[in-house]
Parts: sequence; structure tokens; C-alpha cells
Amino acid sequence: MKLYVTTIVFLVLFQLSFCQESYKQEEHLNTNFTTINDNDTVKKYQLDELVLEVKNKKLLSAKATIKEMDLPQASAVITEENLKKQQVNNLTEILKNANGVYIMGTTGGYQEEIASRGFNLGSNNTFKNGIRYFNGMLIETSGLEKVEFLKGSTAMLYGNVAPGGIMNLITKKPKYTFGGEVGFAQSSFATYKPTFDVYNSIGKNQKAAFRINGSYTNGESFRNYVTAERYYFNPSFEIKLSENTELLVETDYINDTRTPDFGAGVINYEVIDLPRNRFLGVTWGYYDSEQFSNTITLTHKINTNWRVNFSNGIRYYKTDLFSNTRPNTGGLINEDGTWNRRIQKAESKDNYFTQQANLNGIFATGNVSHNFLVGADVENFKNSATRYNNVNYDTINIFEEYEPLKEAEIPTMTKTSVTTAPVSRFGIYVQDLVTLTEKWKVLAGIRYSYQDTESNVFTYSTSTTETSNQYDDAFSPRIGLIYQPTENHTLFTTYSNSFETNSGLDLNGKALEPSIIDQYEIGIKNKFFNQKLGLNVIAYQITNHKNYQQSLANGNTYSYIKVLAGTVQSKGVEIDINYEAFDGFSIIAGYSFNETKFLDSDYYVEGSLLRYNPKNTANLSFNYEFLEGSLKGLNFGLINTYFGTRYAGRSTRVQITNDERQLIYLSDYLQTDATLSYAYKNFTLRTKLSNLFNELNYNAHDDNSLNPIAPRNYSVALTYNF
Repeated sequence: MKLYVTTIVFLVLFQLSFCQESYKQEEHLNTNFTTINDNDTVKKYQLDELVLEVKNKKLLSAKATIKEMDLPQASAVITEENLKKQQVNNLTEILKNANGVYIMGTTGGYQEEIASRGFNLGSNNTFKNGIRYFNGMLIETSGLEKVEFLKGSTAMLYGNVAPGGIMNLITKKPKYTFGGEVGFAQSSFATYKPTFDVYNSIGKNQKAAFRINGSYTNGESFRNYVTAERYYFNPSFEIKLSENTELLVETDYINDTRTPDFGAGVINYEVIDLPRNRFLGVTWGYYDSEQFSNTITLTHKINTNWRVNFSNGIRYYKTDLFSNTRPNTGGLINEDGTWNRRIQKAESKDNYFTQQANLNGIFATGNVSHNFLVGADVENFKNSATRYNNVNYDTINIFEEYEPLKEAEIPTMTKTSVTTAPVSRFGIYVQDLVTLTEKWKVLAGIRYSYQDTESNVFTYSTSTTETSNQYDDAFSPRIGLIYQPTENHTLFTTYSNSFETNSGLDLNGKALEPSIIDQYEIGIKNKFFNQKLGLNVIAYQITNHKNYQQSLANGNTYSYIKVLAGTVQSKGVEIDINYEAFDGFSIIAGYSFNETKFLDSDYYVEGSLLRYNPKNTANLSFNYEFLEGSLKGLNFGLINTYFGTRYAGRSTRVQITNDERQLIYLSDYLQTDATLSYAYKNFTLRTKLSNLFNELNYNAHDDNSLNPIAPRNYSVALTYNF
């Protein structure tokens, strides 16, 4: 029934949009094209004295020079203007503008775990300036120019990624004019943040330019005894080697230290009502994280229609966690609230290197035009993870106020193992957007990927090393059919197939086979009212045919021993609206429905939902800026986010009679933020009131990290532009 309703909605919307706009598309209009840069093309329509300018955005994440309306895939771009007007300070606030992409957990309070369309988007699906970025730490937003999301299948372009999509964080670029800003922000919980940004050309010939921005953050939290400190530095440099050749060098560095906070308040898989500010960790605990990345991109314009670029990227990160273990993992919380706490320590570091080359070209074969892409990438990871033994620490009661003065001495930890995991990947891909007629287009592509994964586990107690190797390769095809009755309306359907590697071993000690993933997507993209209103409706189905879970055979307790547990399928619909009603007033809105279930599973209840994924999410924000009159410079907005019901806890296992594992129900909630700013000459004062109605809800992981969302809080920032 849902499929019928969706199909009817698609057809009605498409027919209405075609009727509304078709009369505008007479071919005898005088047209001319002016290329502005790689991201925008402005097309001018001249009719008597009316001149209409239309911007067709292109996504950097798509690698090819394909306009958004020609891309048979859902996407979203959060612009620098939106980031500033909404006074974004973290990834959670960014995602309030990305329909269908959401935070699925904030484990320990030191990371924001992202998901889309029912699947986790880990570090393999997170990019910064086109190279993979470690998202196991909080992301700094002050250096961002924009954020791009490609939803659904991206394996053809990026290789080993989860099926929900990718996020690409794009940092600020050099400018050839002098300018910048300095600022200072003060917010709730004794938090302050100075920032700076400066850019200019180098030399009189305008052949080189730079940009340097950075920030420092220091503050506490609404949670007692939780503190944080962060340094961020983002320099970039660009040089025009010739009229057609540019070299861009970008560096990004972040250092973040904070108190781990796994929350509490879950007893027998039920959320316990505790004061929002109650901290139940150890005050001396810390999570230190550091990440450095550098990207060098050489772009050469061969001629008007052909371009080649080469990127060389490195990334290094390290983390050091020393804290109490999560509740209900290192000791259960009893019904009377007593909790025997344990202490954990873990260290990790990773070196990553990648090289990418892409050739883009536009050409014709007879009456058929081609937008062609061929590329290759090489990636090398070397991860090292050091584990320590968990030790008993003390006993507290979660129903009582925490008393740091009663904390025992910091224990001495002993190393148990070091795991090094070198990974080598290689991929080559080709894609072509073929324009068959004025209204029909086909996007087809295929990628070949090869991956070599090695694992070396050294155990200190026995001084032995266990080594294993895993080799995987696969072809990942994608094909999309596009119908455009006018340039403002697109109807498309897409199929793609990809693979995702699995870590661990089967019951026979052999490496696990990759998961095979099929994705189908159908959608309609529209631009109405002289392209002031964008309305997109997308439906999708994603099927993972090989879902592996921890084996329960023979009383196994090792998480890396796994068996094929069946199939996981995600189905959903997304509606996106962007409306610039008139100068100064804009609306961003969206609705997403998703249902991700276990199918034909031997381990979990067939038809049961996967954890952390809300069935329904929605967003509605508007912003108004006075552009003239006595109130010129005044800007205000409201940001509304709806997060539907979902489940945490642990999925019930059908192979265990009267299994104690249960799901934890988390209610839905609506959160509202308000922004107000005023710009006068070179100064801008910005204020924000978040969680206006003081909503209480939680981000949860399993049954062992239950983190309440922040209560009502404020921020005030003053910037000076020069």
C-alpha cells in the first residue's frame, strides 16, 4: 500500500510541476552561457527587458562536473551562509539541515555518531576536502566553508563505504583580496571561544593567495565535573602555476581533550529518571584526541572541455582513553542503584595516505553528448590499537549525588595486547553521463576495488603474535535513467551494487566474505517560481544480503567470531524543500521516513527494527534578514527539529530461550532553537538560544551510554570583519 501511495504522489507532483513550468521553456529564447567556476554555471534568459539568472549547483563530492539536477541521487549542501546564520557549533546542529541524516549516538560525550537511511556512517563515509576523515572525535565547525551530503550509493566513486551515503566537510579556501574577521563567543556552562580568519593574495601579480583560520575552545558542561579544551588550526595556500594550472595546499589540525561521560540511568533495559546534570564517571578521566590532515590538489584545464586533477592526501590521528568503563559492560547497575565500577584504558593511532587522479571531459559522438569521468585511487592505512586490562575500582549508587572526594586513587594499568592492522586499497572507476535527447539522459558507471587487510595481534602475557590476511575485490556498478521535460524538473531512477568488507572470522577461522549491497532509488527534483522553490521527493530501498553478527555457538564470548545472521533491508521516503520566497527570507524543510529491519534472520526476531534509527525525522527552519530601512542588518531565525521514536538496548536473540537482552524505547521529541544577529558596519553581534523549550531526551548506545541532550542554553558572539 505504501508503494502505491508513494507512486501516486510522485506522478501527481510531477504532472503538476510539468504543467506549471512547461510554458516557460520555449526554445526561441536567446541564451548564452558564462562559466563562473567549477561549482556554478549561470545561464541568462533574455526576454524583452526581463533578465533571469539561474544558478545550477555542482557538488564537489560527485567528482564529475555534473549539475545537481542531472544527478540521479539525493544530495544536500549546507552553505557557509546557512552555517553562519544558524550559528552552527557542532555536527548535531549541521544535521538539523540535512534531512534523513541524523545523530545515532554520542558515546562517551566525545563523538557524534552519524547515520543515514538506517546505516552508520563511520570514518569510511566521512571526508574532509575529499579524503577520509576520522569521526571518532568531535568536529570543529569554524573552519568550514560548506558541507555536502551524497545520500545512498557512493561506492562507485569512493570504494568501501557504508550504503547510507557520505558527508564531505569542505574547509575555507584562499581568496585573492585582503580580508578576514576576528571574534569572541561566550556561551552557557562557562564556555568561551575566540576565533580568527585572515586571507589575502601574495605578491602584486595575484598569482598566489593564502588563508589562515583557527579557534580555541574552553568550557565546562551542563554535566557536573565535565570539562573540555580544543585547539584548531586551518591554513591553506593556492598558487596559479599557469593560466590553466592551479595548486591548492590545505592543512587541518585539531587537538581535543575532554572528560569522558557515558551517562547512566539504565537498569534492566529501562531508562531511569536521574537529574540531567548528574555525572557518574571519574573526574580524573580523559579522552585525548588529535588529528592532522594535509591535502595537495593539482588541477589542470587541458582545454574548454577537458580537465584533470591529482590529489595527494595524508591523515594522522591518535586517541587516548582513560576512564571508567561503560555502565552495564564493566559491571551491571543493580536495581537498588549500586554499581561496581571498573576502569578502562585504550590507545589508538592511525596513519593514512591516499592518491587520487580524475579526468573529466565533455564531448559528443554524433548527436549524443557525454560528460565523462575516469579516475583511480590508492589508499593505505596503518592502525595500531593498544589495550589494557580492565580493573575493579569502587562502588557508587547512581541515585545519590556523586562525590569526587571519595574517589579511589588512579589505578596502574597493564598492557594486554597491541593490534596493528595495515590496509591497502586500490580502485579504478569510469562514469559517463550520456545525453541521448533533450529530455532523456543516462548515468552509467562501474568501479573495480581491491583490498588487502592484515591483522597482527601481539599478546603481552604470552609474547605471541597472531597474523591473518584477508583479500577482497569486487565490481561496483551504478546506472541511472533521467527524464527532464524541462530543465527545472527531473524524474530519475537508479540501481547500484556494492560491497562492504567485514572484520572478524567465521566458526572455521576463515575470513568473512564481504557484504553484498543492492540499492534502488527513484525520485523527482523540481524548481519552481524562477528557481526560488526547490522540492525533491525520493524513495529508496537498500538490501544488505550478508549481515554478520557475533556467533553464539558453543558459548562463544569473542565479538570477532561471527556467523551469517541474515539480511538487513532499509526502505524509506525523503522530502526536501528549499524556498527563498523573497530577498532576505528563506525556508529549509524536510521529512524522512525510514524502516530498517532484519529479514530471514536466524539470530534476531524477523521483522524487528535495527537500533538507533528513528522511523520519522523532520526539520523546519526559517531565516529573515532586513536588507534596508532602519532595521537593516537585523537577522532572526527559528530552527525546528523533530526526532521520532527509536530503540537502543540490545536486540533479542531468538536462539536463546528467554533471552535477557531487550530493546530500550526512546520517545520522540521536538527541539526548537532561536537565532538573532545584528550587523553594523564592520561588527556583527550574534546570539542563539538553543533548546528553547528545555526538551529532555537522550542519545543512547546499547544499554551502556545514555547521554541526555543539553538543556536550554545560550551563546553570544561578537565578530569584527576587515
